[in-house]
Amino acid sequence: AASAMADAAPKKWCPTGRGDGSHVGDEPAADDLLAKIAKLQQAVNRQGDDVRALKAVKADKAQIDAAIAALKTLKGELEAAVKEATEKDSAAAKELENFRSKLQTLLEHKMFYVPSFRIYGGVGGFYDYGPPGCAVKSNVQQFWKQHFVLEEQMLEIECPSVTPYTVLKASGHVDRFTDYMVKDSKTEECFRADHLLKEVMEELLADPLLDAAKRKRCQDILTRLDEIKQAEMTEIFKEFDIKAPETKNDISEPFEFNLMFASQIGPTGKVPGYLRPETAQGIFTNFRDLLYYNGGKLPFAAAQVGQSFRNEISPKAGLLRVREFTQAEIEHFVHPDRKEHPKFASVKSVVLNIYSRDLQLSEERMWKPMTVGDAVAKGIIANETLGYFVARTHLFLEALGINLQKLRFRQHLRHEMAHYAQDCWDAEIECSYGWVECVGLADRSAYDLKAHSVKSKVDLVAFERFEGGPRMVDILKIVPNKQKLGKTFKREAGAVGTTLTELCEADALALKAKLEAEGEAEVGGHKITKDMVDIFVESKRKDGENITPSVIEPSFGIGRILYCLFEHCFYTRGDDEQKTVFRFSPLVAPIKCTIFPLVTDARFTPFTDELCSRMTAYGLTTKVDSTGVSIGKRYARTDELGVPFACTIDHQTVSDRTCTVRERDSLDQIRVPVDEVPALIHSLINRLSTWQAACTKYPKQAPTAED
Repeated sequence: AASAMADAAPKKWCPTGRGDGSHVGDEPAADDLLAKIAKLQQAVNRQGDDVRALKAVKADKAQIDAAIAALKTLKGELEAAVKEATEKDSAAAKELENFRSKLQTLLEHKMFYVPSFRIYGGVGGFYDYGPPGCAVKSNVQQFWKQHFVLEEQMLEIECPSVTPYTVLKASGHVDRFTDYMVKDSKTEECFRADHLLKEVMEELLADPLLDAAKRKRCQDILTRLDEIKQAEMTEIFKEFDIKAPETKNDISEPFEFNLMFASQIGPTGKVPGYLRPETAQGIFTNFRDLLYYNGGKLPFAAAQVGQSFRNEISPKAGLLRVREFTQAEIEHFVHPDRKEHPKFASVKSVVLNIYSRDLQLSEERMWKPMTVGDAVAKGIIANETLGYFVARTHLFLEALGINLQKLRFRQHLRHEMAHYAQDCWDAEIECSYGWVECVGLADRSAYDLKAHSVKSKVDLVAFERFEGGPRMVDILKIVPNKQKLGKTFKREAGAVGTTLTELCEADALALKAKLEAEGEAEVGGHKITKDMVDIFVESKRKDGENITPSVIEPSFGIGRILYCLFEHCFYTRGDDEQKTVFRFSPLVAPIKCTIFPLVTDARFTPFTDELCSRMTAYGLTTKVDSTGVSIGKRYARTDELGVPFACTIDHQTVSDRTCTVRERDSLDQIRVPVDEVPALIHSLINRLSTWQAACTKYPKQAPTAED
């Protein structure tokens, strides 16, 4: 099962936003303090040995006293350093808790999202999006379609959420879509094994007195967390004597738990199915029709946005780990030997935070900036098409408003990847819960189409014409002798013949060699003699060949991206901790502009109605707030929703048809003719113009004390 990598991050996340797009920096002194503690611990140990040695040889009392005094001094320095480290960790934890509390309070108060079925106590892993949450989510999805589906001319489809057993058996989900789970031996409470292991390792690493060897061991385990298999995980749990978190009871050994929700299709219960764990399989099963729709040409891409379902063992952290979520997936079908991309040159200069396998396993454990062009040229990213989608994903997240200093692309370790995968990367975003996998990008080779071809007995292939025209091609022929097979195997003759014709080229040639050498061989549990099958190679003139395309798959977790966006955009005004703001990009803001009559005055109503109507005609979402509270309080309310612009109708509007337009983050106001406001807001929202350009064009309006 795909899960977010949470490794030993070389930086500590700091939650505080300052409102200008920057964040408080990480503290490099933390690592220096741990190094200082380690050196002091070694010095205390050495000095203690010296004291014991002096006492053993009955040295001069003054010499022993001096050594003891030096030992006490070192112990005092060590205790002071440990206290400083503990206080810093405590302060950081308190700041983190305060940040999360403020953010969560605002998200629920403004109904961005809330726990589902709350009046009945709720069920873990399910959330309802309220009006502003739905709007932000819809805007993100709409921009995703614009950025990928429209830009790349992808074929969008929509498939059912209920999927038959046979489809997911072929894809491998029935057998392998699992996470490791452990149980409390007494309460039977379940825990996801890798998450529990991560918590224990992080708790150990937080101890400033942890010795260097054990610290390195814990860091190595965190780095390799996603590739640790069942047997090794069992040994690690024994090595660290891991218990249940709350009860401290013994726990079971890790075992596999399938994450799919089982279901039945139809009233008889004879057709098993599952709620789909991903949207991709519907694209693979529709490959033939999509290829035909595309004129039989490669490469092409298909996309789908929809709900997926995973029965998470212990869902936590809000939208980051839920049991029903929205996925946006792309399957880009390409010739397996030609993975160049025609538009790669347009993105090769994009700089990414690359966290390759080598960097993850190095002592430094730090990602490095690198252009996608260099990453592909050096073979770090496997091919141009995968590199192209990595870069496009970076640009997509940047446009949404993700802080690029908290975005990295982490390459899967060798044993973390599926055996068939060529290369896999995760776009990980740092938030208060650590590094969270929000997008997976993989070169899955031809595994999926081949698996469905075998199970369905339908060839999911594309015909590729040879460059330079027709050519003579050697074709392996397997021709069963039906008469001989019928006499020998009777009713089983058809099945034996099918087994023979479905042999791959290597197995067929091996069978031919054995029959020629020994006269007989065993195939599928049946003894085959030389006269039962004819295996030969013939040359034939052909225009092209059937190939099974490779698949490049970018897969986006919309909910995870949303939560990280909420964190990255949240801040408080410097002058008042109670003034909370979402710094949403106009692109994703739930409401594009609010309209305020300054006071309750019938003369203002026609202007308010006119602006609202014309904004709607431009496709802009607006909100009219005509409540009697002060204009400053109304601004604060819309700041909490992340509305980027606000128009105020005042007494001057009546006389000259101009109104004020306020920008959320700078708090600047300009005076704009009412007739020009809708076009101005439209151009700002769609990034056709900038606020700076607007401030140059229109006169500034000085804010009042009330503003």
